[in-house]
Amino acid sequence: MTLLFTDPLFLKHNTGKHVETADRLRSITARLEKAELIKQCQAGTYKPLSEDAIGQVHSARQIASAKQVAAHGGGRLDPDTVVCADSFEVALAAAGACVAAVDAILTGKAPNALCLVRPPGHHATPTHSMGFCLFNNIALAAMHAKKAHKLTRVLIVDWDVHHGNGTQDIFYEDPEVFFFSIHRHGMGFYPGTGAADETGQGKGAGYTLNAPIRFGTTRKDYHAAFTRALEKAADTIKPELVLLSAGFDAHRRDPIGSLGLETEDFATLSRAVLDVAKTHAKGRLVSCLEGGYNLDALAEAVQTHLEELLAVRS
Repeated sequence: MTLLFTDPLFLKHNTGKHVETADRLRSITARLEKAELIKQCQAGTYKPLSEDAIGQVHSARQIASAKQVAAHGGGRLDPDTVVCADSFEVALAAAGACVAAVDAILTGKAPNALCLVRPPGHHATPTHSMGFCLFNNIALAAMHAKKAHKLTRVLIVDWDVHHGNGTQDIFYEDPEVFFFSIHRHGMGFYPGTGAADETGQGKGAGYTLNAPIRFGTTRKDYHAAFTRALEKAADTIKPELVLLSAGFDAHRRDPIGSLGLETEDFATLSRAVLDVAKTHAKGRLVSCLEGGYNLDALAEAVQTHLEELLAVRS
């Protein structure tokens, strides 16, 4: 049974007239309830992360800035990243849910987990909140797996249409976390990082793998690139745990990503990642929501993804 982490608190990150809105989670929840999938899941429980825990990944100045802007009623941490009075509290909770999912999976409570959280996280670097992201949820989950559970082989897969620049920066010199990202790249597409020659450095050399995809790439070629790179990543790190930055903005209908994938493609991607988890990591997978901005396409794709997670038998 899949563990599902949701909380009405995540709706309180009020971004106003912005594509990263609480309506994203409302649309997902309505779709999953209609399909009667939520009752097939086990509800996950969590506690918000402390500021000290956030500090394992992010600078004190970055944390203080987000806290201060929220305390003053809100504003912007960068041109794309809106904060309201509740956003700091919500961001601590979102990260806490992803960390709690790691604890639950590694202690055998379920084979996999889905964290339907916001704000998203994968653009948040060690020193800057950016790209709709305050703190890096997936990176904090990976760091917790290392520190609390002593794992030395963690694989992060990021299929959001945007490169997970923050996650890459955090683990660029770390041989215990392999970061693999497939993303749209070129022609000034945000955030501009994630070229194929970005492969890690120092002890982490060879533990970052980017699969940049050009606009107009066919679905067949996308899947071929994903499969090839995922197999290379898995063979290199032989993960004890797989973490997934699950953005759904590569969907054809997405107003930002528009990379051409259809809803059913996310079933194929999900099965591939689950296969890697089964082969190397005893099936242990934690999936954390990132992007996806067409409300209907997002909800459909998350449903498809969750159906694949639920199809796994512990």
